[in-house]
Formats: sequence, C-alpha cells, structure tokens
Amino acid sequence: MNLRRSAAVLAAVAVIGAAAAPAAADPSPSPSKPALPSALYGDSDPQYDGVWRQSLALLAQHTADVEPPKAAVDWLTGQQCADGSFAPYRADTAKACDDKTTVDTNQTAAAVQALAALGGHDTVTDKAVGWLKSVQNTDGGWGYVAGGASDTNSTSVVIGALAAAGEKPAEVKKDGKSPYDALLGLALPCEGDGAGAFAFQPDKKGTLIANADATAAGVLGSTGAGLAAGPGKGGQADAACAKADSPGQAAANGAAYLTKALAGNGHLVSALPGAEDQPDYGNTADAVVALAAQGSTEQAGAAADWLEKNAAGWAAQSGPAAYAQLIFAAHATGADPRAFGGTDLVERLTATGPAPEKAAQPSDDKGDKGEKKDDSDSGFGVWWFVGVCLVAGIGIGFLFSGRAKKQQP
Repeated sequence: MNLRRSAAVLAAVAVIGAAAAPAAADPSPSPSKPALPSALYGDSDPQYDGVWRQSLALLAQHTADVEPPKAAVDWLTGQQCADGSFAPYRADTAKACDDKTTVDTNQTAAAVQALAALGGHDTVTDKAVGWLKSVQNTDGGWGYVAGGASDTNSTSVVIGALAAAGEKPAEVKKDGKSPYDALLGLALPCEGDGAGAFAFQPDKKGTLIANADATAAGVLGSTGAGLAAGPGKGGQADAACAKADSPGQAAANGAAYLTKALAGNGHLVSALPGAEDQPDYGNTADAVVALAAQGSTEQAGAAADWLEKNAAGWAAQSGPAAYAQLIFAAHATGADPRAFGGTDLVERLTATGPAPEKAAQPSDDKGDKGEKKDDSDSGFGVWWFVGVCLVAGIGIGFLFSGRAKKQQP
C-alpha cells in the first residue's frame, strides 16, 4: 500500500509535467518556505500527505516498541476536523474546517490506525470512525473522497481502521453491503489476464484491469488487517485460483497473483508513462505485508530479503513514510527493523522527527555495526500518491489516494 519522492503529491505531478518542457528563467528570488511544525515527521511540504506520513511514522514507531513523542501525537490529533475527518494538512487548526477543507478517507483511516494502536485516543478515533461510516458508499466501499467511486485501496485502508478501532468490518454495512462486498466486486475472475488480482477501480468501460498495488491492498483488506499487520494463517499462495466467493478466497487469489509478479526479480515494478520500468520499493513493501497477513510467509520473506538488500537508498531519499513501510515489512516477516540490510530503520525514521519519549535498546545484531550513515532527508514516500492524485483529478480536480495506481502487469 499502500504505497507511495521527496515532494508532495501535486508537486510531484507538477514535476512530471514540467519535465517535458524547459523551465523559464525567473530573475526574482524564490520566496522562503514557511516553517514546518517542529512535531511533524519529514521536512517536505506536508500539504498533501502530512497526516498520512505522520500516522505511518507513529504506527511504525509503536510497532518497533518506540514511544512516539507526545508533541507528535498531539499534532496528529489536532489535525482532526469537528466532524471527525482528517485533511492532509491544516496549517491553522484554530480555523474550523469548512467546505473548502479537503478531507479524505485515506488520511482519516491512517490516523485511526495509528491512534488506536497508541491507545488513549478513543474520542478522536470514535469520531473518525463515525465519519468514515457516514461516507460509506452503497456498494459497501469507500472512495478517496466522500462520494467518490469505491476503490480497492481506500476501502482496504478503511477496513484496517475499522478493525483497529474494535469494529467488525463485515458488520459495517450500507444498503446491506459490507466493505468485503466492495472488494469482491473489484476482484478479477480466474480467467483471462490478471487472473485473481484486484483492480483499483473499473475503467471507463467498466472493465477490471489487474493492478499490483491495488492487489496488495486488496489482499490486506480482505484479511481484515491493517498497515502494520503481522503474519497470518491464511495458507500459502500456491493453490489454484478459485471463484472469489469469500474474502478469504479473494485474498488467496490475490496472493497468488502477487507471488507470480514477484517471482521474476523479487520486486514489483513502477511503470510511469514515458519512463523506463523501475523497481517499485513502496509497493513491494506493501506486497510483503499483504502476503504475510494472508499467510504466504515464504513468499513474503523472499520479497523482504530483496528489500533488505536494495531499499535503503530509496527510503533515505523518500523519508518517513518509506521508512515506516519498510518497518512494517520487517515486522510482518519477523526481520529486525534495527538491522534491516545493515540499516537501523527505526533510528532513521526517528531522526526525521522530534525526539521520542522512550526508545527500545538498539539491536546487538552485527548488521548495525556496518550501517552506512546517510544524512539524506525525508520527503514523502510513495508514488501511488501521484497515481491517485491523477485519478482523483479527473473527478474533483484534486488529491492523492490510498495508493496507486499505475496499471501493472
């Protein structure tokens, strides 16, 4: 997941568009950047991903037995609107949210998962869950924004939030449909291209097209697990694809698809128009968590091994959300996040924000001794943000997703 490198979503989209044309000279000096909140993780513009990356950072620290600083947690809770929703970033929280405040399901669900894990924030999470329920679609799922067409990634991250808050996702229904019904409607059949995968959304013709990142999200959501899921007991992903008449079968089918996608070189690929295919580190990390949650631990471990050998540079460039994704992958496969390919992911994540209240002792693993220090700073970490920004822009002229959505084989 999902997903999603040192710039905010729309800034990244702007860079992609600007790459095709030469920049005009501007003799005027660039205005100074406004100071960012000291309690925020990362130093890139938080306008489009502030709550998302803060939530992932806090959840990852909790997963690694680090108590996040109170200021960082307070910053997150302070971003909530009166109706329970969260926007990506509110610079002035003294100003009430209004119709122009761009709240969304992904930021809200991520905040719920982080705050529920930390505990002691029931008032905040209850209001957030109430808002999520109020914007559930009639097919049982959620879009990125309230009223938007349901997509696999948004529906899955909300399932994780409901479960984290003590709800039973199967019982959260709109017009008799649960989130699992929405996911089953986005699962591809066992015949044809992309057999067993999930689509992000139907295309303009109503066709479901396999999408690796959406499949990782769909597998995770179908298991009822959240972003920091541990290993599950769903079974290996080596059985033949069968009709997805239950969330468990849809998860097994999706896991088999991911296993095949990872089999060639151990990672997923990012296919952006006009660019050569590149390793997709973020979506590979999401796939590791999804496979582990489904019970395909052997396949998850193989992809995690690839991340250990190759993902440190990506995380250093991408920032807190990327470090969090790798910590989740390590947690899901039983790896040590403090010695992940010779990198202490927890230390690196912690360094992108305020000092923690209490940290677990560093591992004595020899991998730490050879860690290569890298002062590259953070940004925001997952290209799926860019993909859904483009998707959402078709309908509302705005924003990111819960991750996605390059069409991948």
